[in-house]
Amino acid sequence: EVERDGRLGMDMKRSSGTTRRGSSAEIKVRNLETADRRRWEDLWADYNAFYGRKGETSLEPAIVDATWTRLLDDTEPVHGLLALKDNIPVGLAHVVLHPNLIQRELTCYMQDLYTCTEARGTGVARRLIEAVCDHCLAEGVADVYWHTHESNEVARRLYDRVARNTGFLVYRIKPLSSEDGA
Repeated sequence: EVERDGRLGMDMKRSSGTTRRGSSAEIKVRNLETADRRRWEDLWADYNAFYGRKGETSLEPAIVDATWTRLLDDTEPVHGLLALKDNIPVGLAHVVLHPNLIQRELTCYMQDLYTCTEARGTGVARRLIEAVCDHCLAEGVADVYWHTHESNEVARRLYDRVARNTGFLVYRIKPLSSEDGA
């Protein structure tokens, strides 16, 4: 069961956002807006760099553009949130809503969750998780899941407090075409 100390009741595609008082400053979580492009792109580049996607391995501009477009498209099953402290962007969350074959309700994959270095430990990630959970409650989504790197100890301490570690490992493979020797 997720430990939660408040409900936001926000709809990610339509809400103007909500604010919750933190220990040092207010943390506001709201949907991404067209005017956020530069601020979002800086946070997302930092998030990707944290996981080694920087320099020669940075995401191609076409992928960044396509991601941004999808996050703002109401017909897409992906949504983006921005966390602000004192009107300064300090975190983001991206989610994908999708069917699940072991339940009737949709499920939510929180693909990206990031807090900038300066704001870590101030409740930003917790607020983003709460905003995702509240959206899912409003939409009738059954659950939220995510994964993180095993070495991300700081984030894992929070995750262990707010969610259940299912013990599953993530495996990934690229499909091979017949030209690749399949």
